[in-house]
Amino acid sequence: MENNYFVHESSYVDEGAEIGEGTKIWHFSHIMPKAIIGKKCAIGQNVNIGSKAVIGNGVKIQNNVSVYDDVILEDNVFCGPSCVFTNVINPRAFVERKHEYKETRVKEGASIGANATIVCGVTLGKYSLVGAGSTVTKDVKDFSMVYGNPARHKGWVCACGEKLDDSLVCKCGFKYKFNKDELSFVE
Repeated sequence: MENNYFVHESSYVDEGAEIGEGTKIWHFSHIMPKAIIGKKCAIGQNVNIGSKAVIGNGVKIQNNVSVYDDVILEDNVFCGPSCVFTNVINPRAFVERKHEYKETRVKEGASIGANATIVCGVTLGKYSLVGAGSTVTKDVKDFSMVYGNPARHKGWVCACGEKLDDSLVCKCGFKYKFNKDELSFVE
């Protein structure tokens, strides 16, 4: 059967992994059995995707990223170079804690900057933006821009990635409104 995706000859895809049409997997990457990768994804160099990881459609994972078991990246997520996902809260070399993995979810359209660390068990909201080098220890709201160590809310961003001012109208034309302390599109 002919693949309808590209895998560089230096990468390895284990039997049982599901890879969507049009996806490209570049140099020195390893896709574990049962991993699920959607359509039209770009998987950079030296990327490892675990057996219980789920990658949506249109996801871009830059170089040197490990997407461990129980990490879910929804459609159109961007993972910057060398960003890190953890999978256990209190790891020890001499204590096996595979049954303690915490699910981490990155919702549609969210972006994670280079060298950011996402501590397991959190959810990054739709179209949220995590600044480079940040450490995320708590859930991030939809459209929230966070950065720092630990990452804190610093403002709001449009789905297009531009920072929103107090008018909540982006130069791209999208408009937003608050409902309690949540930001959402104006239809």
